[in-house]
Amino acid sequence: MPKLSHHDILSYEEILRLINIFVDLGIHKVRVTGGEPLVRKGVIGFLERLSQISGLDDLSLTTNGILLKDNLAKIKSAGVKRLNISLDTLNPETYHKITGRNAFQQVMDTIHQAVTEGFSPVKVNIVVLRGVNDTELSDLAALSVSNPLHIRFIEAMPFERKEMEAAPPLLTPEIKHLLQKMGRLLPIESGVYDGPARRFRFEGAEGEIGFISPVTDHFCHKCNRLRLTADGKLRLCLLSNLQIDLKGPLRASRSDSELSDLILDAIKKKPFESGLGPNTHIRIPDSMSAIGG
Repeated sequence: MPKLSHHDILSYEEILRLINIFVDLGIHKVRVTGGEPLVRKGVIGFLERLSQISGLDDLSLTTNGILLKDNLAKIKSAGVKRLNISLDTLNPETYHKITGRNAFQQVMDTIHQAVTEGFSPVKVNIVVLRGVNDTELSDLAALSVSNPLHIRFIEAMPFERKEMEAAPPLLTPEIKHLLQKMGRLLPIESGVYDGPARRFRFEGAEGEIGFISPVTDHFCHKCNRLRLTADGKLRLCLLSNLQIDLKGPLRASRSDSELSDLILDAIKKKPFESGLGPNTHIRIPDSMSAIGG
């Protein structure tokens, strides 16, 4: 994977300046993601400064969980209340196949510790892949029954690792059909800061189930997400290569007002549809580690 030099990526001060501008424009929720945000030196101090921005109502962190255990208390003290943790399998061998690491039990233990330490919600993100983790869906969903976990089943998008792809893809209608054998899924109304997941709960369960369906249930018309990449690009859609450079103007000493105008002009170009569907063959060359979740 190509590496970026220190000069190529935004400093924490640059990110904080941009987020202040975004908040002034009406953004109230920020998720810090990656790649893996916890590998960057000084990230705890950055999270603390981020949480103190006036007008920012919701701050969450997406992580693979590998470095999370030793940082849980620090992250909570920094102002992060919500966690998204990637865990595509409950099988240690499959976990190694997907991630290249023998860290399954470590991540699993950290998920439970995060709940104990009061993070809420703790979301577990699962990309569903036929032939890889499709036999585990009931076991993964069952984590929500006796734990207050939010289990999120995500349809694989066309920039997932090719060696992990499956044909035909396993999509939400089939996933939901398989899970309904465990019991009736009761719908949950989405909150103001919820993303595109359609939320459900098994009767009597402590946690909940969510389905994120970019292939079968296009949510482009109601998507209000913007992504700021590590190298200072404003990306308007995961499935579009259209991105606006903010790093150049930022380092050219443009004023906050000028940067604000640039952002507003970019938002007007946000696509209203992705063109993605079960029978389309769109492929995005960038990796998720470069775009953010």
